[in-house]
Amino acid sequence: MIKQTLMFTLPAYLSLKDNQIVIQLKGAEQAVTRPIEDIGVVVVENAQVTLSVPLLNALVDNNVAVVFCDNKQMPKSMLMNLDGNTTQQESYRYQMEATQPMKKQLWRQLVECKIRNQAALLSKMDKDADALKPYYMNVKSGDSDNREGLASRIYWPLLMGADFRRDREGEPPNQLLNYGYSILRAAVARALIGSGLYPAFGLFHRNRYNAYPLADDVMEPFRPFVDEIVYHFYFDGAASELDKQSKIELLRVLFADVKMGKLTRPLEVALSMTTASLLKVLKGEQEKLVLPVLP
Repeated sequence: MIKQTLMFTLPAYLSLKDNQIVIQLKGAEQAVTRPIEDIGVVVVENAQVTLSVPLLNALVDNNVAVVFCDNKQMPKSMLMNLDGNTTQQESYRYQMEATQPMKKQLWRQLVECKIRNQAALLSKMDKDADALKPYYMNVKSGDSDNREGLASRIYWPLLMGADFRRDREGEPPNQLLNYGYSILRAAVARALIGSGLYPAFGLFHRNRYNAYPLADDVMEPFRPFVDEIVYHFYFDGAASELDKQSKIELLRVLFADVKMGKLTRPLEVALSMTTASLLKVLKGEQEKLVLPVLP
C-alpha cells in the first residue's frame, strides 16, 4: 500500500482521535482527519505547528517518519520508531556480525547501481550516458578506487551544465537537491526500521555525528530519482529556489515509478523491497540486493 506524505507549512494543531490524525489549521472552522495507517512521512515545516504526545506515539507506533525542519525550512531531524519490527533484535545481530568483505560487496552493488542510474538519467535527458560506462563496469569491492566519486565529477556537469558544482551550500539548484535528498533519507530510514534493520549500523558511511549512516548507504542508487525531478523543475523554469510548489514536487519522488526486476513499483515500495533484500543478504539467504532501475 502506498503511504501518504503530509507537509505542514502553516500554523496548525495536530492531535489524535480514533487512530486518525486531526488537523486543525489556524483560523480554519473545521478540522481535517487522515487515518494514521495511511501515512508514511510527516514533514513539519512551520514552527507554529503543535503536535500532541498521543499523536506522536501513534505515528511512531505505525512507523511514520516525522521530519522536523529548521528556521530555513530545511529538514533537520527525524522522529523514528526504535521498535519497528518484531524480530529486530535478531536482525541487529546479523548487522553487527556482518563481515567486512560482505559489507564491501554490498557497497560495491550500491555504487554500481547508483552510477548505472545516473547513466540512465543522462540517456533520458539526451546527454552522453556512455561517459559513465567505464565507471559502472569497473566497480571493485568496497569501491576501493572511488568510482563513485570519479563518476560524480563527470555526471554533474553533463546533467546540470559545465558551470554547476554539487555543493550543499552552493548555488541553485543545490537547495532543491538538498531538500529532495533529505526527504529520501527519511523514507529510507523508515524502510530500514520497517525491515528490522538499525540505521546506525552503516556499511560504508561512518561518522560519529551521523545517526543514520545505513540510510545514507542505501539511498545512493535512489538519488538519481531526485535528480530527475530537480532537473525538470529547474530547467523548465518552474523554480530555482525552494518554495512551496518545489517542495511539493520533491515530495512526489516517493511515488516515482521504479523498476525492480520485472516489476514497476512506486519508489516508497521499492525502498522496502531493497531494505528487505538487504536483511536477506545479511542473513545469508541471498547474495544480491534487489536494487532500483531508473526507467
